[in-house]
Amino acid sequence: MVKASLWIVYLIETDAGLYCGITTDMERRYQQHCKGTGAKFFRRAKPIRIAYTEIHPDRSRASKREYAIKQLPRKQKLALVNSASIYSQPIKRLLL
Repeated sequence: MVKASLWIVYLIETDAGLYCGITTDMERRYQQHCKGTGAKFFRRAKPIRIAYTEIHPDRSRASKREYAIKQLPRKQKLALVNSASIYSQPIKRLLL
């Protein structure tokens, strides 16, 4: 039997802007980004916090939503971040 997993679409605020990605394990993925691995973007940008997340039932829907978010202008991405105040906490608090 195949284990079903939920997919997370996320925005990470960095010292260079916002980064959008998908994962099934937010903690693991964030740690990869902190180490500068997993995405080339984080070789030059330091993560500050997870600014926004959405849960999706499968990879296909998560990927489509990730693409849609990446097409948004920065102002609309910031509106998403502001709409989810629970995720404006520093990452260390979220992962405890």
